[in-house]
Amino acid sequence: MSAPVVSVVAVTYSSGDSLGAFLDSLETATTQPYEVVLADNGSSDDSIKAAITRPHVRVIETGGNLGYGQGTNVGVAAAEAGLVVIANPDIVWDPGSLDQLISAVKRWPDAGSFGPLIRTPTGEIYPSARAVPSLREGIGHALFGWWWPSNPWTASYRLERGEPTERAAGWLSGSCLLVRRSAFDAVNGFDPAYFMYFEDLDLGERLGRAGYQNVYVPDAVVIHTGGHATRREPARMAAQHHRSAWTYLCRRYPGWRYLPVRLVLRVGLAARSALASRVPSVAEGAPPQRTTRG
Repeated sequence: MSAPVVSVVAVTYSSGDSLGAFLDSLETATTQPYEVVLADNGSSDDSIKAAITRPHVRVIETGGNLGYGQGTNVGVAAAEAGLVVIANPDIVWDPGSLDQLISAVKRWPDAGSFGPLIRTPTGEIYPSARAVPSLREGIGHALFGWWWPSNPWTASYRLERGEPTERAAGWLSGSCLLVRRSAFDAVNGFDPAYFMYFEDLDLGERLGRAGYQNVYVPDAVVIHTGGHATRREPARMAAQHHRSAWTYLCRRYPGWRYLPVRLVLRVGLAARSALASRVPSVAEGAPPQRTTRG
């Protein structure tokens, strides 16, 4: 068997039928030799047993539910190729989509990560290539995004206006991401402090500080069915989202200088988390604002 040009790493945790669809669609997503590394966080269903019978698939047992970022780090450490896809197992690839990501690597020699255009199951374009938010944009998005999705702070942060074009972004969604292994290793991968959520924002920001670009490649298209864990345990996932937001903000605004800012943010996050546990639309956040490429 040829050495893989790209390694595809997915963290699994009782992924159900979505894992089979992920692996099926991957077969037409690239013409390059590839391998699949499933970092399993302790699945209790039969999805892993079915996946391991497929060619090119390896399973790495992480030893427990390590969360998305740390589970991904385990999978990437076992990968063989210099290009690594990090993807949720509920992604469905369009034909040729992974080849489109791989081709962008040559066009952007200074880039460390590449992200596709991500569609929802109903066809909306998910805002997967965003700016690193300023404090003002972050607060405005958190306060208004769930009930006024077209507000100026969310629009500035999510960069949804206009035709999707290949461009550098502040950060890319970790639900589907191609990284240069050298760049991922240079910044020590995902920060294990984030169990789930915000690990992709943190990674994109650290790649940028290290001199790498994060590149949006809308000619590569995937569908993200998404939200399986959120639907199973919505209150727990909403709380986890806000805990990760707090971790990120503490690292973004450290020290005595920002103590008053952190106190205000702490109170605001606690209030929003409590509301999100009772109002599903708060936890879901701002819906996508663009339904076509035009």
